[in-house]
Amino acid sequence: MRVLFDTDVVLDLVLDREPFVEAAAALFVLHERGRIDGCVSGITLVNVFYVTRKIKGSEGARRAVEELLTTLSVCTLDRSVLESAQRLAFSDYEDAVQHACAAAGQLDAIITRNLGDYKNATLPVFAPADFLNHLTNQQK
Repeated sequence: MRVLFDTDVVLDLVLDREPFVEAAAALFVLHERGRIDGCVSGITLVNVFYVTRKIKGSEGARRAVEELLTTLSVCTLDRSVLESAQRLAFSDYEDAVQHACAAAGQLDAIITRNLGDYKNATLPVFAPADFLNHLTNQQK
């Protein structure tokens, strides 16, 4: 299963944000073990650098982005994805871009803690814990 990790989930891991880091770490472990293919959009990497730099400094932010680039696939973010996002019925353009990236990359789902931001999604959207439960139920 190929999934897009929304920025909030990635930041939960990178910044060790409680109480969310446990579920984010479990998702990344599943990715590392090949159980899921974790992807991010280019905008996530920019946001991770921006937020992490404020907390861990520039060097910490660069290391975080480097590790993410080594570990995760990055969805294409080009003019056609941005135009597609413009046409989506999302109140927030950034969330629309995330969705359009996932759709263009033919991903199976989006994982986010901000479910309300994706109420008009055409792809399945899961909270991290719900996705982990979904995978567990699929194995039964």
